[in-house]
Amino acid sequence: MEEQTREKIKEIKQGFRQMMNGETLRSMRDKGVGYHLNWGASIMDLRRKADEIGENYDLAIGLWKENIRECKILATMLMPRQRMEADMVELWMEQTEEQETAEQAVFNLYQYLPFAPVLAFRWMASGRDIEQMSGFLLMGRLFMNGYEPDERRIAEYIDQVQCALTDGSFRVRRAATNSIMRFAQLSELHREIAAKAMKNTDLELF
Repeated sequence: MEEQTREKIKEIKQGFRQMMNGETLRSMRDKGVGYHLNWGASIMDLRRKADEIGENYDLAIGLWKENIRECKILATMLMPRQRMEADMVELWMEQTEEQETAEQAVFNLYQYLPFAPVLAFRWMASGRDIEQMSGFLLMGRLFMNGYEPDERRIAEYIDQVQCALTDGSFRVRRAATNSIMRFAQLSELHREIAAKAMKNTDLELF
């Protein structure tokens, strides 16, 4: 890492002290959020910082390597979408441990990547809890953006949703539920498919 980038990261990290939110920090600790270091900075404060800095590949890479909540979230905001390649996404996902980091990465970055549907289907089928959750979160965002899978992909998606609602953790079930609600909003046909798929479950979508 170039000296200039290291100095900028140091400066950014020092600035987190001014963003510290004790109430948010206590709430996260009570919920067992396990970042090595967490200043409790609000997402809005981090967004303002990202807008101030602008897209920066080197900073994003360097910040992601820090085991600090604010660094990882800011990295997802600074990474230029056109430079985020598939192998880097998979590396970041492997290194993602906290739900909030996954949610921010999906919202700020992953949903805009041209290969996002491939990622979503791969992660939904993963045996790793946070990857499954991320896959359904990503699919839900794609549906909101107008993505319509073909017939084969729809069948695969519905199968993954049903499996998640049967065997998934709470956060996976919640993400799967939200995604199929987004799927149902694509059209009346998609609504009918979703309703039929959920007919034999305890979940009432409509």
